[in-house]
Amino acid sequence: MDDLFRLDGKAAIVTGGGRGIGAASARRLAEAGARVALLDLEPGAGDGLRIACDVTDEAALDAALARAAAELGGIDILVNSAGRAIRKPAAEISREEWDGVIGLNLTALFFASRIAARHMKARGGGAIVNLASIMGLSGGIFPNASYQASKGGVVNLTRALALEWAADGIRVNAVAPTFVRTELTVPVFSSPELLAKVMAHTPLGVLPEPDDIAAAVLYLASPAARCVTGVVLPVDSGYLAR
Repeated sequence: MDDLFRLDGKAAIVTGGGRGIGAASARRLAEAGARVALLDLEPGAGDGLRIACDVTDEAALDAALARAAAELGGIDILVNSAGRAIRKPAAEISREEWDGVIGLNLTALFFASRIAARHMKARGGGAIVNLASIMGLSGGIFPNASYQASKGGVVNLTRALALEWAADGIRVNAVAPTFVRTELTVPVFSSPELLAKVMAHTPLGVLPEPDDIAAAVLYLASPAARCVTGVVLPVDSGYLAR
């Protein structure tokens, strides 16, 4: 049974791998046997290949993925985890803020997927796992229009790419977390009032940790999910069941 989740001999790239869900996902993939490269503005220090990269810069992203492929021996798995949020009423979001969120959460994800897919096609297939959000499947709790729009785009882009690349043996799926304690959610977790509102929408009464999201990423990247594509898997403690 454990073999279903092994990634021995596979090469994996994780964007936003320097912290939070990206870092947890990179650890899970490495523990499953994959050779892992972390891409981030500040990838940090430690074991494995770490590449400083602004993933919103297409040329830099192309070069970073080419370097990772050369050093890891190809690309079999891509986890698109880089993201940001700006929690403001829609009437107060500037054009620069809007473009920044859409550019990182959606546009960079698209280009990373497209570049990685070229490498995967040469190897007969691969797996792409995107970080969506429950905010891409619901109207949310707090004003967060740019984030919700970007994650809604991730949800349907996941389906579109899954269909387009299925014939190439490339599976494309997404994980949709609820609120997870990371740098993105500091404003929520540091406010008892906001956190209480989140918990009121959490039937299980407990929120996932980054490792819980990483476990779902591992599943979708692994042979256990060999017939799963175009799926958006919520890890949301019951949020969407309401």
